[in-house]
Amino acid sequence: MDKDFDKYNEIAEILKVLAHPVRLCIVKGLIENGECNVTHMQSCLDTPQSTTSQHLQKLRAAGIVEGKRNGLEINYRVCNDRVIDIIKTIFKDN
Repeated sequence: MDKDFDKYNEIAEILKVLAHPVRLCIVKGLIENGECNVTHMQSCLDTPQSTTSQHLQKLRAAGIVEGKRNGLEINYRVCNDRVIDIIKTIFKDN
């Protein structure tokens, strides 16, 4: 049995951040559609801009997404290959 608890802790933290329906939806949408800004995500999710931004902040803090400024807006993308694999596995039949 592998006792590298740092590795398990890192994976557990990623899973905790992903364990919210809105964040799962954001990450899945970014993987399927590529880069996207908050306004577009907000309209797709039908959530207030502040709520969408709070979820993105948690995803950024966990190293799951990153933003790239384009003028006045920031376009987000999934930057963690492990998360891409997790999401594709979870939703492979959907």
